Amino acid sequence: MASKTDTGTTQNGAASSQTGFLGWVERSGNKLPDPVFLFLWFILALVAISVVASLAGWSAPHPVEIDPETGANRIIAVESLLSGENLRRLLTLMPETFTHFPPLGYVLTVMLGAGVAERSGLFATAMRASMARVSGRWLTPAVALVSMMGNHAADAAFVVMIPLAGIVYHAAGRHPLVGIAASFAAVSGGFSANLLPGQLDALLLGITEASVNTVLTDWTANIAGNWYFIAAMTIFYLPVIWYVTDRIIEPRLSGYALDGSAGMGGEDDNTATTPEQRRGLRNAGLVVLALIALWAALVLMPDAPLVDPDAPPEGRLTPFYRSLLPFFLLVFLLPGWAYGRAAGTIQSQSDLVEMMAGAMKDMAYYMVLAFAAAHFVAMFAWSNMGLVLAVDGSAALRASGLPSWAMLLGVLLFGAALNLLIGSASAKWAVLGPVMVPMLLLLGLSPEMTTAAYRVGDSGTNIITPLMPYFPLVLVFCQRWVTSFGIGSLTATMMPYAAGIMTVGMALTAGWVIFDIPLGPGANVHSDLLAP
Repeated sequence: MASKTDTGTTQNGAASSQTGFLGWVERSGNKLPDPVFLFLWFILALVAISVVASLAGWSAPHPVEIDPETGANRIIAVESLLSGENLRRLLTLMPETFTHFPPLGYVLTVMLGAGVAERSGLFATAMRASMARVSGRWLTPAVALVSMMGNHAADAAFVVMIPLAGIVYHAAGRHPLVGIAASFAAVSGGFSANLLPGQLDALLLGITEASVNTVLTDWTANIAGNWYFIAAMTIFYLPVIWYVTDRIIEPRLSGYALDGSAGMGGEDDNTATTPEQRRGLRNAGLVVLALIALWAALVLMPDAPLVDPDAPPEGRLTPFYRSLLPFFLLVFLLPGWAYGRAAGTIQSQSDLVEMMAGAMKDMAYYMVLAFAAAHFVAMFAWSNMGLVLAVDGSAALRASGLPSWAMLLGVLLFGAALNLLIGSASAKWAVLGPVMVPMLLLLGLSPEMTTAAYRVGDSGTNIITPLMPYFPLVLVFCQRWVTSFGIGSLTATMMPYAAGIMTVGMALTAGWVIFDIPLGPGANVHSDLLAP
């Protein structure tokens, strides 16, 4: 897949004559190498810095480990990555470094199921069926909600939902560009917002796990650790997108005349579903309900296998949280299969296996990126630089007197600014996570909370940077209706959305910390894993 989550490549399908700040951002970003090579450059820089830091004797006290001889915190020093031990690690542990990278297994597992749901047509048909029944004043919030939920479908949300929204708005007698803008704002500006966890949670929290493991090797991520937060993002972003669309964007775009019959008459304009597709949706829904009932039984039945009776109360559901990854595999795979059998898109077991294999083929770029990212994260841990930076950085932050919510807003804003140049969510977090997560963990903020703050910043600026992989594609969707609609027009259209989403996202993040609201099942704002 070429989604924002999985790749950092950009499409150059639209020429740009931008000037000013946006022009500078576009020109600068286009000069950056592919994210895979970015990681290679980061590794070379990391090696050089580790050599200099080790020679300078850069060190810090370990936050939790005690030296048995002195009774004080053990001193950790930055180690050169060119030392014999680290070179031996690099050359002898390369397969393990790659295959043990947590996000790799998480994402590939979920994508085995999501690939079937996408290729069978389940995602696309569900989106069309949802939109066909909505009109009038509820059209905008319905489009926004389905578009945000459609992020589980990765590419399908961009390729299906955004142009479909234009068609639905046109059929409702409203300007199609308004629908495209609303859907783009929800799919991409609300990239992390959703009512349910999915593959993005597995990917980002997998990187968070790797970041924590640079300090605590036995910590494992719960992919539902941001569930309540991303659901709240959905609820709070909906009225923002609704207001901006109907009160700001629609009056502004009403002056754009449609180019004759552009965008009409093609088979893509058909929002109806066939009887076979409707039967497939019904079957898929029944399978989802059955899976939910099965997982509930595995928790509620006597001697439930997904409950640890010997653990303290707060840890008894740990097996359930860890089972959510196979649950999401099945909740995409089996409904996709049930839909495909009814709709005729899956004729045999071979078709099912081919769809799963196709999903893995689409992940080829991500696996190349993961190879480079895994070695960067591992070498960062071997050098001890992340832990020393975390100790020194947390001490500086503590001395600054800033409240914890202000520190998180700094993470959020930095991620939002970096997002203007590097589109890949995973690439940025693989670089920022190993420093930010342990640093804020030392200040008592949980890994899940730091991840949530990063996700807000990463999403908010997607829709205003031409470097976002699908920005040129959305521009093509717009030009299907108004050929004179240029890159500057699209950027200007999306800026009010970006401002609203970022403002609400920052307020949500600060409020979540101030009121100490749980982030998900078993995940809280604060953590005492490393806090002194």
